[in-house]
Amino acid sequence: MKNFAMIGLSGYIAPRHLKAIKETNNNLVAALDKFDSVGIIDSYFPNADFFTEFERFDRHIEKLKRNQGLTIDYMSICTPNYLHDSHIRFALRSGANAICEKPLVLNPWNLDTLEDIEKETQKKVNTILQLRLHESIIALKQQIENGPKDKIYDVDLTYLTSRGHWYYTSWKGDSSKSGGIATNIGVHFYDMLAWVFGPLQNSLVHLHSHDRAAGYLEFKQARVRWFLSINEELLPLEAKEKGQRTYRSITVDGKEIEFSDGFFDLHTKSYKDIIDGKGFGLADAKPSVQLVHDIRNAELSPLKGAYHPLVKYPQMKHPFTNGH
Repeated sequence: MKNFAMIGLSGYIAPRHLKAIKETNNNLVAALDKFDSVGIIDSYFPNADFFTEFERFDRHIEKLKRNQGLTIDYMSICTPNYLHDSHIRFALRSGANAICEKPLVLNPWNLDTLEDIEKETQKKVNTILQLRLHESIIALKQQIENGPKDKIYDVDLTYLTSRGHWYYTSWKGDSSKSGGIATNIGVHFYDMLAWVFGPLQNSLVHLHSHDRAAGYLEFKQARVRWFLSINEELLPLEAKEKGQRTYRSITVDGKEIEFSDGFFDLHTKSYKDIIDGKGFGLADAKPSVQLVHDIRNAELSPLKGAYHPLVKYPQMKHPFTNGH
């Protein structure tokens, strides 16, 4: 049984990490979150010590080590994106391996320093790239690997995941903290595309606003038109009729790749691999971190050649431009 600590317990993704720790038969010793609405912990680890102040959490981790000889083997990090770098450093310097949600960091140069700290501490940084573990995506990768090596596939990626007005008040609506739409909801798709179709060769950005982003990517074996949005107005009619607030679609040469299901145990699979020494580390995360950084800072390209058809859907005003 491994000992875990956790930073970030009140957000959307934290329950998947709690479930993964539990289902891999390990123990959560201590957790930290500035918010105290974390009753979810009772369903998994009611005896874990909980803190709302970093200083007390830091002291507790140190006391466990010095006074009880209890080592934290892994520290799970589910905090806002802009804090990942700092919290990973804290985990490593506390003697724990880090397990951090994506994006691992917002800026690619942060990875270089983390690599140095890994060497200094002899601890490892792991990230969650769960689409690489999805059966449909694995099957697609095998199909590409077994196909013609010189074939270039035409791919459309559409990911629509509705968010309400709360999004813009939270850290997620602040691009300096989240990295913007492409980073916050798209980074794992970019990782998956490079994993399946080979290294990135070219990137154009056609649109990047508060509620949507779109562009064109060329990988070694794919031409990709991509579109991401948090605006529910863009959901297709069939999704709205079913009451769905999320729509995912990947087509390869016009054929839909079905991967709507099978997401809910991928964090547990990720944890199993990490504990077995087969997790995804800094080098795995670097291409997608670099790409989202470049998308965030890119000048918009004119709508010529290949671009996603939803790019021309009418833009919506920012919900708070009316003075709220």
